[in-house]
Amino acid sequence: MVFSSLIFLFAYLPLTLLIYYAVPRAWRNAVLFAVSLLFYGWGEPVYILLMVLSITTAYLFGFVIDKYRESDPKRAKYAMIASLAVNLLFLLFFKYYNFFARNLSLLPFLEIPVIDGLELPIGISFYTFQIMSYTIDLYRRDCRVQKNYVAFSTYVALFPQLIAGPIVRYRDVDAQLTERRETLDHFAVGVQRFSVGLAKKVLIGDMLAAGHAYYQNLAEFQSTTLGAWMTVILYTLHLYYDFSGYSDMAIGLGKMFGFQFPENFNYPYISKSITEFWRRWHISLSTWFREYVYIPLGGNRKGQVRTYLNLAVVWLLTGFWHGANWNFVLWGLYFCVILILEKAFLLRFLEKIPSVFRHVYAMLLVVIGFLIFSFSDAAAGWSCFLAMFGVGTSGLTSATVSYQLLRLLPLILFSCIGATPLPKKLWEKLCEKHSAASVLIPLACVGILILCMAYLVDSTFSPFAYTQF
Repeated sequence: MVFSSLIFLFAYLPLTLLIYYAVPRAWRNAVLFAVSLLFYGWGEPVYILLMVLSITTAYLFGFVIDKYRESDPKRAKYAMIASLAVNLLFLLFFKYYNFFARNLSLLPFLEIPVIDGLELPIGISFYTFQIMSYTIDLYRRDCRVQKNYVAFSTYVALFPQLIAGPIVRYRDVDAQLTERRETLDHFAVGVQRFSVGLAKKVLIGDMLAAGHAYYQNLAEFQSTTLGAWMTVILYTLHLYYDFSGYSDMAIGLGKMFGFQFPENFNYPYISKSITEFWRRWHISLSTWFREYVYIPLGGNRKGQVRTYLNLAVVWLLTGFWHGANWNFVLWGLYFCVILILEKAFLLRFLEKIPSVFRHVYAMLLVVIGFLIFSFSDAAAGWSCFLAMFGVGTSGLTSATVSYQLLRLLPLILFSCIGATPLPKKLWEKLCEKHSAASVLIPLACVGILILCMAYLVDSTFSPFAYTQF
């Protein structure tokens, strides 16, 4: 089940809200846990057992860590390692077993059987990281042990951010699990945020995805330079609206139930360096790797060479986290090299050139990065990259490519402007000058929801790009 489905909008969400607010406050976590399991198991009920096993394992190990972290730190450390190992084992097996089996079997002296039908449990990368966050925070004394099984299970399985984040660190919601207070104002803000996210995903992201698919399919028959650029630009825009739209919906849903989730995007496409871009894109993932990998490895405290090595480890893991394919590993290493170069000398150089050139530099590298990200077929990705610079094409453009560009141009311009703070600033100024403008917000939300639902009724399946990770 996804947020942009009619069954979620017309049945699951209304019934969940009705039951949640109808029961006594003491039962609300139990309601959220139950409906989250229903949400997660909608398409693959068998994987509910895997999630419950992961939750229970971390929950029980938590008591061991808490018991010994003062009196016997070594035993507490072993318990932490065991908890992390169990949960990582599930992730490694379901997500990476076939990848390693296929690649290691290329060695002449080794043959590892591939497991046919081994499917990736949706959201396992996200909820595994959240479980690990609890275990590590507890060991570090950054949080208290959670004695309530239902409360801990709610943290891991909470449906708004279960499938594609944002990744919520345990210490950020520890108190909210038992002490949150739902208010009408928060609920209203949550509805507004959800409506904006739904519009970003359905009305913009899906249309950009259709344009990207058109150009990608066309390239198989007619490769042109303009067509290659349109392929990667449309994918870059689509991924932002799809993923940031999901994050907006998740944050909005969290507010409806009294939770405050961290922001996951901060206008990444206005960045003027790759360093800045990764402070603005998928913030919760970058924060997780910084807190639980980069800093424990030594961060930038042990000299320049060690800093670069730590960055390499983080970005190898970041790329591999996204998927069991070599293009994701290459994507991680690609950004790793750029970030190391920026840290070494490029940032100092960029500060001396005009802002517009810094922005062009950053976006060019981002677009190429997402080209690597989007092509699991290395040969097809390389062909697209060469075509962007006129190699192996039938020409600059064609009548079909140009016509499609003209048709999509308003959408592209609108989405480019929408990816900047400009619309928000204009709206805030309007509200400052005309207080009555704020009255339009509920009407705008209703209008957006009606428009999105009309689009969904008339459209095919509308999945989220990041559910595959």
